[in-house]
Amino acid sequence: MADGGALTLAVLGGTGLSVLGYAGAVGVGLVFLGAGQAKLRHTDLLGGVIANYRLLPTALVAPVAAVLPWLELVVGIGLMIGTWLFAPVAIGLLVIFAAAMGINIVRGRREIDCGCGRSDLRQPLSWLLVGRNLALAALLALCLVFVPETGLAPMDRAVAYAGGIAVYLLYLLFNAIGALAASPLAAQRR
Repeated sequence: MADGGALTLAVLGGTGLSVLGYAGAVGVGLVFLGAGQAKLRHTDLLGGVIANYRLLPTALVAPVAAVLPWLELVVGIGLMIGTWLFAPVAIGLLVIFAAAMGINIVRGRREIDCGCGRSDLRQPLSWLLVGRNLALAALLALCLVFVPETGLAPMDRAVAYAGGIAVYLLYLLFNAIGALAASPLAAQRR
């Protein structure tokens, strides 16, 4: 490599970008699976979390709370098995969630829980969470742009799954650090 070994898009080529896109789909799929499962475990709280955003009419809160966990599970499974039809749905959900957070931040309502699925890691709204959702949407967009025509070879698929797991672990780390930084204990140490 003439550029000193730096990884560039030209070096990755079509297959490399397809692997990267599929890794993004697997990682975001795991995010949706985790969020959907957490919401199903806490269905009694979900309606309140959705209502706290103050964006939906009261009559729509309960139906959205009933459908959202199942939609997240289906989208997560679809992304993980490589059904690219779920990518636009996932991107749309991530952008909607980011917009809902952004609207409430602008309104001065940062203290509400993001509702990201982890009740044990309650997180107030922040621009970092908005950016995280938009970054996940952008990563997922790669799988729409670089869909392999013939599918991925088994080794490429294995690398994509490993990359997707790494994306998911980074997501969990980001959430844990964000929740800890916003916790009352962290505020006492400042």
